[in-house]
Amino acid sequence: MPQRRIFVTSALPYANGAIHLGHLVEYIQTDIWVRFQRLQGHEVHYIGADDTHGTPVMLRAKDEGISPEALIDRVWREHKHDFDQFGVGFDHYYSTHSPENRTLCEEIYQQLQAQGLISQRAVEQYYDPVEGMFLPDRFIKGECPKCGAQDQYGDSCESCGATYSPTDLVNPRSTVSGATPVRKASEHHFFKLSDPRCEMFLRQFTQDPERLQIEAANKMQEWLGEVGAGKLSDWDISRDAPYFGFSIPGTQDQKFFYVWLDAPVGYFASFTHYVHTHKLPESLLKDFLRPGGNTEMIHFIGKDILYFHALFWPAMLEHAGFRTPSHIFAHGFLTVNGEKMSKSRGTFITARSYIEQGLNPEWLRYYYAAKLGPTMEDLDLNLEDFVARVNSDLVGKFINIASRCAGFIHKRFEGRLSATASSPILTQLQHAAIDIGKHYDAREYGKAIREIMSLADRANAHIDQIKPWALAKIAGQEALLHHSCSEAINIFRILTLYLKPVLPELAKAVENLLNIPALKWRDAAQTLPEGHQIKQYQHLMTRIEEQQIAALIQANQSNLQPSTAKVSKMTNPDIPVTNVPITDTATPTINIDDFNKIDLRVARIINAQHVTGADKLLQLTLDVGALGERQVFAGIKSAYDPAPLIGRLTVMVANLAPRKMKFGVSEGMVLAASGEEPGLYILTPDSGATPGMRIK
Repeated sequence: MPQRRIFVTSALPYANGAIHLGHLVEYIQTDIWVRFQRLQGHEVHYIGADDTHGTPVMLRAKDEGISPEALIDRVWREHKHDFDQFGVGFDHYYSTHSPENRTLCEEIYQQLQAQGLISQRAVEQYYDPVEGMFLPDRFIKGECPKCGAQDQYGDSCESCGATYSPTDLVNPRSTVSGATPVRKASEHHFFKLSDPRCEMFLRQFTQDPERLQIEAANKMQEWLGEVGAGKLSDWDISRDAPYFGFSIPGTQDQKFFYVWLDAPVGYFASFTHYVHTHKLPESLLKDFLRPGGNTEMIHFIGKDILYFHALFWPAMLEHAGFRTPSHIFAHGFLTVNGEKMSKSRGTFITARSYIEQGLNPEWLRYYYAAKLGPTMEDLDLNLEDFVARVNSDLVGKFINIASRCAGFIHKRFEGRLSATASSPILTQLQHAAIDIGKHYDAREYGKAIREIMSLADRANAHIDQIKPWALAKIAGQEALLHHSCSEAINIFRILTLYLKPVLPELAKAVENLLNIPALKWRDAAQTLPEGHQIKQYQHLMTRIEEQQIAALIQANQSNLQPSTAKVSKMTNPDIPVTNVPITDTATPTINIDDFNKIDLRVARIINAQHVTGADKLLQLTLDVGALGERQVFAGIKSAYDPAPLIGRLTVMVANLAPRKMKFGVSEGMVLAASGEEPGLYILTPDSGATPGMRIK
């Protein structure tokens, strides 16, 4: 296999808060992929940095009475500590507030300017007359212009899901000072994304199957529209003083680069600093940052920032003379117990609190891997399932192999292994390296884990059949005992290799126990030689205790009451805030006859697509078994992209009277859950259910 040369990044965490378990989905996903590529012998550079600029950082530093530089330095140390604890193995972790980043941002800006892709024009925005600053959308609140919900942000309503301009808000107020903002014009700098050159490039870039996942490409097509539709708008890349960031050349510190311009450039800046500080060949900068090299640049990101990474970023790079991304891998969000992370429920869990409760970081790495795939579908951390799966798979299946057999090798045979001839079980494990490797490379971690645990099941069944613990009590069975336990150790070694991208620290402990060099993927084809001496067995991993999870939830519960409006630390205390309790009362009771009138069926989503002209609807085609296919218009657009839904099972009301809508006839209803906080979650039956089954 030819050696790949890969520059890998994860999205840069913002220097205004702690790393939480939602963040870790991305970093663990990336780290597993990077570790697998290295096990294959490829050249990989995994680069990260803190995203440090913008109004929120400036205001938080002011609120704490420190400089922005002091704040971002402290947060950098906290973030780096958290990543280290969870085994996220960056080759270099830097900051976007760096001289390298300033230089690169200015170069890119000047190159775009030379290409005629920078324009300037006046923009009217809300301005805080007390603080003397223009307000970003998220620092303005008011009443939603669509539904009237109070305390909504300046860009979207969390109650009805509507999007709008900040100037559309009713009774707006600044969350910085509490003052009523005024409209004020200012000249801004724009990257001309609407230029035909950008549109032509982006149509080719976003539809290249090597660049984006199919659902991401479809989303890009929706944003681009038809040729000539003019859906791409110019991108405002400037912000007014006061602002923490890099000033735009020639503006005398009155205009600053918008944080979303300099943040992705931070990938290149961090790589540049990495090359210089590690005294690597300068040629790497040309090979990886400029077009034409035999290298790859791969971004792992959340689906919420796909717009920036698949449109703005590549268009900017293409026309400034830099290389564009080879692949952009987007993932979904994390839910906990099926719901959005919540401080009041104790499920908005920080990385630090997880560690402080004595939980093993590799438990979480394993659980995420077991549920991760290559799509943008959301991942749910079900805490009960988390405990059961880790205890069953890692301790009950994997570790169990060594704990049952290694002791006999040490006590009865001085720690030395016997010759292990090729056997059906060993051959099967060795041949699995090809398929498991393909799963890892394709980010099909869930498939890889299922295959590995299936092999562990077979290995345990094989050991159960031989019963080494029984052989040890029978005179004359020393040779068979020695052979069977040595075979088990070789099985354990291969399984450890397959799990090494996910469990690097556990793999290191096993390598120490087995007294072997660091495992590489090619080692799957080998067995340990006769006479090889292993060390005395020590416990490798403990089980998760349910009280640890209870303590974790308790440690993360907020003191704020979820049923009342919250007051920001920066809100002017002179502005009255009305606390409106939110109640959740049960509906009137029904009898069994009433319930039996509802025909609930399992359905498979065989097609899903956007509905032109509908803000909230997706059009679903459902397979309902013997009832045939049904068309349903479901109000779940705010929560789901269409593509990942295809193939999923759900629950529908099959005997709801058809409803004629302007988009077509809806022939039923898909069931979804929602709560006090924003978010919709379609119901999914357990595995084994098939389309058409009744739900009773």
